Amino acid sequence: MKHLSGGRKFHRKKGQRKALFKSLAGNFILKEKIETTEAKAKETHSRVEKLITLGKKQNLASFRILMSRLNKKAAEKVYFELAPRYKERKGGFARITKSAVQRKKDGAKMAIIEFV
Repeated sequence: MKHLSGGRKFHRKKGQRKALFKSLAGNFILKEKIETTEAKAKETHSRVEKLITLGKKQNLASFRILMSRLNKKAAEKVYFELAPRYKERKGGFARITKSAVQRKKDGAKMAIIEFV
């Protein structure tokens, strides 16, 4: 029996989820620190870790995959800045810190995600 495998759905369709995480990952890479809900932070964290690991390969194919999953500025930053910065590091490029403050409107738990 096939159960739910891989990732959270966030009550969105596939295209909306893809756009959400392309935007979240792009903003996180460009700003290097963002505040979002805990669930979105966890999902963004895993996706960004994989993208940086991909960028560390330093070949044309990996750069093209980065371009397809991020916007141009974010892909270039991963390939030319972040991958060389974390060249010696095996993983754990980002950390999630749970925020003490909940969002006022709906009481959602917030978290800060930042690069190490």
